[in-house]
Amino acid sequence: MGGYSHCQGTEGLRNAIAVGIATRDAFPCNAEDIFLTDGAAAPVHMVMHLLIRDEKDGILCPIPSHFLYTSSMALCGATLVPYYLDESGGWAVSISDLKKQLDGARSEGITVRGLVVVNPGNPTGQVLVKENQCEIVEFCRIENLVLLADEVYQENVYTDEKRFISFKKIARSMGFGEEDISLISFHSVSNGYYGECGRRGGYMEVTGFNSEVRKQVYKVASLSSCSNLAGQVLVSLVMNPPKVGDESYTSYWEERDRIMLSLSRCAEAMVQAFNSLEGLTCSKAEGAMFVFPSVRLPKRAIAAAEAMNTKPDVFYALRLLENTGIVVLPGSVFGQVPGTWHFRCTILQQEEKIQLIINRFKAFHETFMEEFRD
Repeated sequence: MGGYSHCQGTEGLRNAIAVGIATRDAFPCNAEDIFLTDGAAAPVHMVMHLLIRDEKDGILCPIPSHFLYTSSMALCGATLVPYYLDESGGWAVSISDLKKQLDGARSEGITVRGLVVVNPGNPTGQVLVKENQCEIVEFCRIENLVLLADEVYQENVYTDEKRFISFKKIARSMGFGEEDISLISFHSVSNGYYGECGRRGGYMEVTGFNSEVRKQVYKVASLSSCSNLAGQVLVSLVMNPPKVGDESYTSYWEERDRIMLSLSRCAEAMVQAFNSLEGLTCSKAEGAMFVFPSVRLPKRAIAAAEAMNTKPDVFYALRLLENTGIVVLPGSVFGQVPGTWHFRCTILQQEEKIQLIINRFKAFHETFMEEFRD
């Protein structure tokens, strides 16, 4: 693994990944559509540079969402066209809001080039239902937008009512081919139930573009010579887990199921705890690795934050850290509906420590709310 590979990644590994994608989706996958990358951040930056020409180009991006996208847009000089996920509807994508934001941007002279969708969601932890995904695909097709599908948490689904379906499978199931919709999907070994984030392995699958555009993608990919070989190997393994008859089949799936069940129990315990506290509401953790509760802060707490020139959710998160050692990320990092406050909390804690963490959090929150009670 010490040498260079093809700039798209080693051919044999791309072939293996294409087989894994085809198995997952029950639709063909061309290895030439696969670009192996150093995690998911690198291809996102690459795609933004390819899509954005100047500040008059924009991308529809969910709010709240991972700051990778908003930061990449800022770096490229793009205009952020935000659309708000529907918290009351389990953080679903509202097509009417998409249309409203798209029309508003176009009326201001912005050329909207693409739509970012994160499924399962980060930081919100939702899993989109098939009907919502179909609406999104149809919206992109009609409006001629590139669909940028962040699917890095596709293995992390904790609800029996939903399952992960790739946007490529949705599009093909609707009868749309390469000529109908441009789609780029991202995956990474940093997440899932393996969490090999230091290995820096990932891929993007690029479909629905003509030969001239594909040449430009290839040129940009070649600038970095190739992604690291250890990451390439790991991606091929993630997309082709042990099968019946393989020596490691039993031990692999036992470990996988144990990890997933533990994550699910931690998520459920945290959601129940948050919903039992004054001023906190939290949607069910359906997928990914996070919960994203809403916290209704007292007016006195908001005033205290403003007196320190600090956002109220940052003020709350810092007080939590100082008093308990618990780290959460303020919702303002990801964006939120103005006047609302949230924080993102992972569900990655060791299960035997989860009750201790919940007890510490409860004690802090109750004291905080009493201290700043209106």
